[in-house]
Amino acid sequence: MPPPLPQCRQRPAKPDYNVRMTAPPTITLAFTGASGLPYGLRLLECLLASESQVFLVYSPAAQVVARHETDLTLPAQPHAAAALLAERYRARPGQLTVFGREDWMSPIASGSNTADAMAICPCTMGTAGAIAAGLADNLIERAADVMLKERRPLVLVPRETPLSAIHLENLLKLARAGAVILPPSPGFYGHPQEIGDLVDFVVARVLDQLSVAHTLGPRWGEARVAPPATERT
Repeated sequence: MPPPLPQCRQRPAKPDYNVRMTAPPTITLAFTGASGLPYGLRLLECLLASESQVFLVYSPAAQVVARHETDLTLPAQPHAAAALLAERYRARPGQLTVFGREDWMSPIASGSNTADAMAICPCTMGTAGAIAAGLADNLIERAADVMLKERRPLVLVPRETPLSAIHLENLLKLARAGAVILPPSPGFYGHPQEIGDLVDFVVARVLDQLSVAHTLGPRWGEARVAPPATERT
């Protein structure tokens, strides 16, 4: 008879060791210096409203763009930023954590404690190129690198036009590595009435890729789907 298979010894359970098995999803969100901070801020708002745990990191260039495109000044200090954004978007205590771009001790810097998914919204071509090259010179690039190596969802929202051959080659390389390339190209079949509707169209597509439920707008063809039949009593 063949020898019995070795059995793993059971170790005592550690407190909260498996808490992520049933907890809401944890999403890493990054803002970079491309135009399109309204997309990123709306995505943050929707993630917090969905009860997701959010790890946020942004670049100095994103702070400049935020001041130029919105009424928001993103603080340089992570704790101040977390307090400001948590109050602005009514996050529950502990739901939002902001990390500095050079904070290598943050959980998103390692595959041993990575988030469930990540979005870079908006994403500069410089950031996309650095991730495609595997540089990981700052926390945004490293967190994205972790998502790719761990085979977790990574969504890039590149806001640039026109795209050069270098841009296209980098994006193709990232797509082949497993990233989702999601340009902010809103559709018009929902008859948008204001800029916020166009923003929500793009944010809805990002949420879909992150597997986060939402009701931001109509879906194509949903009127053609018959509602479930009412059960007879």
